[in-house]
Amino acid sequence: MGAHEIRIRLGGVSRQRAYQITCRQDFPRPIADLAQGKVWSREDVEAWIKTHRQHQPDFAEP
Repeated sequence: MGAHEIRIRLGGVSRQRAYQITCRQDFPRPIADLAQGKVWSREDVEAWIKTHRQHQPDFAEP
């Protein structure tokens, strides 16, 4: 899951806000740092959202 997907998953937050959130000590560490940006495990991000953003609806895979 890239930064754009995280922004969408968090309800369309700004790029700056997504950066702030992903830099938090309690946010999961990225699993890769590619030329186009960092990548996080979807499972790790979803678990973080369940704990820290309870108001976000559950994600449904298309």
